[in-house]
Amino acid sequence: MDDARLRQRLKEAADAHRPDRARILARVERGLAAPVPTGRPTRPARPSVRRRWTVVVAVTAAVTAAVGLGGLAATSLDDRRPGPVTTLPAPGPTARATGTVGPGSNRWWAQSDLAVTTGSPVAGLTVEVRIVRTPGVVSTGHWRTRPAEDFTVTVTEEARALVYRWTLKPGRTVPPGPHAFAAQYDHAEGARDASGDTYRVLLTGPDGGRTLLRGGFGG
Repeated sequence: MDDARLRQRLKEAADAHRPDRARILARVERGLAAPVPTGRPTRPARPSVRRRWTVVVAVTAAVTAAVGLGGLAATSLDDRRPGPVTTLPAPGPTARATGTVGPGSNRWWAQSDLAVTTGSPVAGLTVEVRIVRTPGVVSTGHWRTRPAEDFTVTVTEEARALVYRWTLKPGRTVPPGPHAFAAQYDHAEGARDASGDTYRVLLTGPDGGRTLLRGGFGG
């Protein structure tokens, strides 16, 4: 084949060629993404930017789905777990109390007696007797069967009641057995209604356990 005919066929082939633009763009992207040679051992070419983006999207979707399921599973487990545990104090000392109006009370004066019986040692004790301030009520004294030096005693005049309070001093103890506390007061002449009078006894054991007793002094 002579040179003229060869050039003619090459020209015809060139005129008939239609470049694949998508393939060319892909090659350009791979070329941009390829690492710059540094003289180190060659590594496989990294995937194209478009392919990496596709992978990132897929992985992100998978991770999102996994996290979502994990959150649901955690919520489900939490729903089955018991609530916060509340630590209760140790059981307090065994005890009982009874309030009565003393038999020596009369038309002008009265004594409210509180009998407290403890079945185990007591390391802390607060006894409170509240006498409603009916007409003429005025404190005239108080007493207890335990040693006086073991307690701090106060009598407080509130708007509606006289409050007698015995508090065991730190370091003192009360042994098992019967104990008595009494609140004394004057009142207007006649029979006084004691149904509104109350008592409160708080006992603390050597281990910190507490017992609370409440009640009244009857009619």
